[in-house]
Amino acid sequence: MTLRTSHTGLNVTDVDRSLAFYRDVLGFTLLAEGKGDGRRYAFLGDGGDRPVLTLWQQARGPYDGGRAGLHHLAYTVDSVDRVRAYETALRAAGVEFAHDGVVAHREGSASGGIFFHDPDGTRLEISVPHGAEDAPAPHGSAPTCGFF
Repeated sequence: MTLRTSHTGLNVTDVDRSLAFYRDVLGFTLLAEGKGDGRRYAFLGDGGDRPVLTLWQQARGPYDGGRAGLHHLAYTVDSVDRVRAYETALRAAGVEFAHDGVVAHREGSASGGIFFHDPDGTRLEISVPHGAEDAPAPHGSAPTCGFF
């Protein structure tokens, strides 16, 4: 049996704010949402009809990277130019970045990307498997995606 990720569910403090970020800045599409009975949620897709990300309004505080659980969400695109386009959109939205611009996953790596935070502080990555050969590596030989 091979397991594959179906979707990722995130607890958020404000589903409207998170929906605006994931839909309007990152380009996910809204598939369904619930607003009734104190149970707010949104199902988001990537152009198809199945959810890839779900937002659940049930967090009482921001993301805490010092607790067990989710470390970060990583998305991949097909070119470093696409990573930079996301960087431009995220900067225009006032998003907090962990590093300045595109960085390599480690020294000498062809892969790399951008590392930033959503409105609740959840760590996110958008990367490319090739094209970041000339980008700096913030942590030398340690994986960049592990320490931000």
